[in-house]
Amino acid sequence: MGYGLLAAAIAAEVAGTTAMKYSEGFTRLWPSLITVVGYLLAFSLLAQTLKTMSMGTAYAIWAGIGTAAVAVIGILFMGESGNLVKVAGVVLVIAGVVVLNLGGAH
Repeated sequence: MGYGLLAAAIAAEVAGTTAMKYSEGFTRLWPSLITVVGYLLAFSLLAQTLKTMSMGTAYAIWAGIGTAAVAVIGILFMGESGNLVKVAGVVLVIAGVVVLNLGGAH
């Protein structure tokens, strides 16, 4: 259950961050509302996740996977550069999350 809630929290945070790009500094209503709702939902779900997972592990996974996902979305859909260094950084973030889980995240 904890990992399912955490996945939903990550999805909400990624949606909120992506909408923030389209809010143009919170000057556009709908993307701004999606940003606020996305972050409220993300933090609410993360708080529920912390009932069953350790704080350090849950936050590291949430932040790491969210960061990697937003970077990939930027590269694939928003025309951001996808150079080798950036791709290596995303791979390292994901590897860090995997290592953290292998090291006793349960």
